[in-house]
Amino acid sequence: MKNQHYIDRSLKSLWNPCTQMKIQQAQSIIPIRRGEGVWLYDYDDKKYLDAISSWWVNLFGHNQSEIKKFITDQLDLVEHIMLAGLTHEPAINLSEKLSTLTNLGHAFYGSDGSNAIEIAIKMSVHYWKNKSQPKKNKIIYLENSYHGETLGALSVTDIKLFRKNYASLIKKNNPIKTPDWRYADKGETAESYALRCIRDLEIYLQENHQYIAAFILEPLVQCATGMGMYHSVYLRKARELCTQYEIHLIDDEIAVGFGRTGKMFAFEHANIKPDFICLSKGLTGGYLPLSAVLTTDEIYMAFYENKIEKGFLHSHSYTGNPLACSAALGTLSYFEGHDVINQNNKTSAYISERMKILATLPISNARNIGMIWAFDLEEVTKKILKKISMKAIDRGLLIRPIGQTIYFMPPYVINHDEIDFMIDTTLEVIESSL
Repeated sequence: MKNQHYIDRSLKSLWNPCTQMKIQQAQSIIPIRRGEGVWLYDYDDKKYLDAISSWWVNLFGHNQSEIKKFITDQLDLVEHIMLAGLTHEPAINLSEKLSTLTNLGHAFYGSDGSNAIEIAIKMSVHYWKNKSQPKKNKIIYLENSYHGETLGALSVTDIKLFRKNYASLIKKNNPIKTPDWRYADKGETAESYALRCIRDLEIYLQENHQYIAAFILEPLVQCATGMGMYHSVYLRKARELCTQYEIHLIDDEIAVGFGRTGKMFAFEHANIKPDFICLSKGLTGGYLPLSAVLTTDEIYMAFYENKIEKGFLHSHSYTGNPLACSAALGTLSYFEGHDVINQNNKTSAYISERMKILATLPISNARNIGMIWAFDLEEVTKKILKKISMKAIDRGLLIRPIGQTIYFMPPYVINHDEIDFMIDTTLEVIESSL
């Protein structure tokens, strides 16, 4: 079998991310040769439905011809130039389009989501120093948040597993009560619980605002801690409080931007404007690594000085890579040429209807926003969850439970037959595993 050849070589040469390699070796891995639409194919030509969009990055399916053409056209011009002292058309075009979409500007490019978080945090703290308020250097964040695994991003991530081994390296910031409605009291609505959490936030800001540079949050969905969802009133009220107490609002749309929540960006559900927006994952449709941070003119102008030390002196060799920017332009072109959001709403309605067959299972907290679905399995062990995952893979369905949470974040192009397979297979593997 061809698969085993690549599995053996991979285990000898690769260190996979977010993986205990000894456990991985015992369970084996899937060597992928190619992709088409929502499907991934291994070297033995078995196919797997990518129900998680390859860690939430793929929007329009694998091997998407329109995005590929943007990349190949750019390959004939220039593959890379540094963006210090130089500029290029793909970066300019992308910056203009992102500015129009977000109502923010002056895009600063990075390579991945964690990098975007580092950029936004540094910009915020540096802004306050440039404004002669150096004591405003703390970042607050939500309990159960995930913003990445570089050191600055870990300082605003509330997942003990990722933090504890590096505690001595991580700056102390302060978590704020999460509005995730799974923590609401019995009978309490998502909106009422969100407003209760806002009161806690207000008390904290009243007492500590003079030390706080920014409040960073994942809008509406805390993805990495089990797709915890919350009411949009929290976003709206948080924006009001941040404005009142002169604190930046950093909107981490890395996982939920570009249509995933039913609007182009999640902040639109609350009709607000953040001070920073962090973008990645779906920005390039899943084709190439790229991230972007956009901010306000006021923040940009605080760095616009004759003194070099007041400038934002953050850089990466591949900042604003032309090929990656071209992939992002291809992604935005697809949005422009197709009625993506409305089509997603139709797809979402069909998936939600089909999800009703899962009601026979011992599940709780079934939830959905846009093209994200999740539910929690009650009283199951890690062994059972692993069995569910492995059985799904055997049947050609790629899922990746988070704790007791099963979720779907498929590419937007998934069709009805593929949806039926995704949900019917999920029901089958859970029933046979319990």
